[in-house]
Amino acid sequence: MLTYSPEPNLRNSLSSSLLFENVTAALGKVPIVRLNKIHSSCQHHHLYLKLESCNPGGSIKEKNAAYLVNEAEKQGLLQTGSTIVESSSGNFGIGLAIVGATKGYRVMIVIDGKTPVTMRRMLTAYGAELVEVPLSAADAQGSMQLARMAKAQELAANIPGAWYPCQHKNPRNIDAHEVWTAREIVDAFYGAPDAIVIGVSTAGQLGGISRYFKKYYPQTRIIGVDVAGSAIFGTPRHPYKMTGLGLSFVPPNFDPQVLDAAYSVDDSLAFSVCHALAKQEGMLLGASTGAIVAAALADVQRFTQPQSMLLLNPDRGDRYLETVYNADWLAAQNINILQNLHLTEAIANLSPVPFDIVTKN
Repeated sequence: MLTYSPEPNLRNSLSSSLLFENVTAALGKVPIVRLNKIHSSCQHHHLYLKLESCNPGGSIKEKNAAYLVNEAEKQGLLQTGSTIVESSSGNFGIGLAIVGATKGYRVMIVIDGKTPVTMRRMLTAYGAELVEVPLSAADAQGSMQLARMAKAQELAANIPGAWYPCQHKNPRNIDAHEVWTAREIVDAFYGAPDAIVIGVSTAGQLGGISRYFKKYYPQTRIIGVDVAGSAIFGTPRHPYKMTGLGLSFVPPNFDPQVLDAAYSVDDSLAFSVCHALAKQEGMLLGASTGAIVAAALADVQRFTQPQSMLLLNPDRGDRYLETVYNADWLAAQNINILQNLHLTEAIANLSPVPFDIVTKN
């Protein structure tokens, strides 16, 4: 399904130049790469990964960071000497640190004891100050998100000139992806793919892209992906090792009505797909990408006619060398990496979450 854009000047409005005034101006200029070998379905269907991992700092969250900072400046919430405070397990914090570095803001990121060493080093390399919340503040399922958010709110309230964007609850978090990401997809496809597969997380990407496509290309199916154990889809909560997906609460920006299908993917399957992507497609990508690709491969098997699908890759794999790509860590977590027929069978057995469960939240 390839249709033409209702906005005839769209292609002209997206700069094709490779010369940028600063690092934030380069956001979104990323390749879209077809999957070929990871699964037999790739020979019949057309699955493309939008490599947001190729943004300057390595993740899609830099778009949210740049957009929200720009909007805060317009509203007078950020001025010379201001401090940006946020709770983040990594990517959004890194995005804010990058933007803060280009604009001269102090950036404080609230982390917790589970934040990987690699993420900590990246944050501090960009100049962010880290404030750690102790693991004793975790909820019954081991989540630190609410404790981190409470600490960020406390810091922002007590630091003169501080601004707390609160990515988890900010209604403007979806706008960057309606303004940028959705239009980038249309530009690449000269219209729209049959389906777009998106990790839910704070629902910024899902909300922005779905809002644009439901308006201009309602025939494009929107598929949401979360990690098993998360609260978002209403499935049973339990601890998980995934970062980048999963929340202990349903984010305000999440609207289940925009979904045509929802998949909940466990750590083992997601991480196994990450390893397969590296070994068979030559792409070292982040943990959530494994879940997104697994869901896409499971969903596309429901169709006999060739499908075109756009899969949103949120971040690079270098952030996960000490976890997802570390055999000793995987063994310590009792996570088995599936290969060959075992991986194919696990994907075939992955079913959508029933809508009566997703929509009851």
